[in-house]
Amino acid sequence: MADAYTDLMAFSRETQALAAIAGRLEWDQETMMPRGAAAQRAEESAALEAVLHARRTDPRMADWIAAAETNSTDSVAKAQLRHIRRSFERASKVPAALASELARVTSAAQGVWAEARANDDFAAFAPTLERVIALRREEGAALAAGGDVYDALLSDYEPGTTGAELEAMFGALRPELRALRAAALEAASPAQVQGRFDPDAQMKLTLKLAEAFGYDMQRGRVDKAVHPFSSGSGLDVRITTRTSADDPFNCIYSTIHEVGHACYEQNIDDAYLLTPLGSGVSMGVHESQSRIYENQLGRSRAFTAWLFGEMRDAFGDFGIPDEDAFYATVNRVNNGFIRTESDELQYNLHVLLRFDLERALIAGDLTVRDLEAAWNDRFLADFGFAVDKPSNGVLQDVHWSVGLFGYFPTYSLGNVYAGCLHEALRRAVPDLDTQLGQGDTRTATRWLKDNVQCHGGLYEPRDLIERATGIAPTEAPLLAYLKDKFSRIYAL
Repeated sequence: MADAYTDLMAFSRETQALAAIAGRLEWDQETMMPRGAAAQRAEESAALEAVLHARRTDPRMADWIAAAETNSTDSVAKAQLRHIRRSFERASKVPAALASELARVTSAAQGVWAEARANDDFAAFAPTLERVIALRREEGAALAAGGDVYDALLSDYEPGTTGAELEAMFGALRPELRALRAAALEAASPAQVQGRFDPDAQMKLTLKLAEAFGYDMQRGRVDKAVHPFSSGSGLDVRITTRTSADDPFNCIYSTIHEVGHACYEQNIDDAYLLTPLGSGVSMGVHESQSRIYENQLGRSRAFTAWLFGEMRDAFGDFGIPDEDAFYATVNRVNNGFIRTESDELQYNLHVLLRFDLERALIAGDLTVRDLEAAWNDRFLADFGFAVDKPSNGVLQDVHWSVGLFGYFPTYSLGNVYAGCLHEALRRAVPDLDTQLGQGDTRTATRWLKDNVQCHGGLYEPRDLIERATGIAPTEAPLLAYLKDKFSRIYAL
């Protein structure tokens, strides 16, 4: 076992390093790359994907895996082998030409989507989206081998979960969220911040917040992008954010959210660096970290009391008189189109809309030609007002342009996981609010590091959450938290 396992892990580390380079190209495309380079970048991405696909399907892999598994007893080695086998079997089912074409088309599609979004022209993007969907259906069919195509795509982001399971969980969430949303919107609305907020001052505060939540700037950096994201793992984990002159919360909470992702990657055991265990185990677990940082910690009554003082220092008077009013303002429920700017209560309704539509797209029950109308109809039903333009509707997210079908539901699954983790965290740290009131997140983030983040991919997603919380994942803690929080804010 030793020789086969050693050879396999050495080969895997090289593959992981090349994949990290591919990720860096994607980061550059979103932040630094000149717009005119898009066509060349698409070819670069396709070429690198071809190299990665060849490595992931190398015939030697099967022999190494079989020999290593025969003699493997160590739990870490077994976990490494589980991930390597899963990746090998997946890659082996997808033809090299298809993998390369997907990389090329989705890289170019980002630019097409961005231009269509800027021009509010869904028709200009539709043919490209049809091509992306066709390729992903082809890939999903190869992976499913006769099974459910959407489930095959979903497993890339949340192994061990099916669309049917998520449909049941989300079905329990949706009516409760709609009822709570309606009640909050009927109550008196908290005040909004007033004034103009200097972008440079926002970025300065952003850096302070990133470090307050434990982000290591020696192994990371913060840049601006149209769509905030986190990129990388191990010793190079980068985030982006964005500023808005009249909405400082966009920058503040986008940053805290991405810091949650980044800290997960930075806090994985160093022994797993550049191995399959050296990244977050799933997007649902990843999202649990970003959402608990952003919401249960960052939007808590205790932490916002500290943030209120930091905001006053950074921007002066912004029209909110005290900490209680500021807490209500931070958690203000209001009508809006944009998922990433949505309040905590309504966020999941945005995700559930996308989940249902993308399942229908992959199944062939919904065509791209009818997608915009389907989006607008569902939005009106869930939110009670009409979409005014494509950039506020079907064109607002980058995910479908880059082929991330199966990704959206992990956002809400992450919220469910975060609800379970927050309940356990509160039990473990009884004086949590006292610490957060001083802007001190160290005990909370250390608990998350020790119980979730350090393990990387060692455990399967749901097993990891159950180990950390003592319960199987369920939507109940999230719903209880939201009902309690917003009933208090809105005196429901």
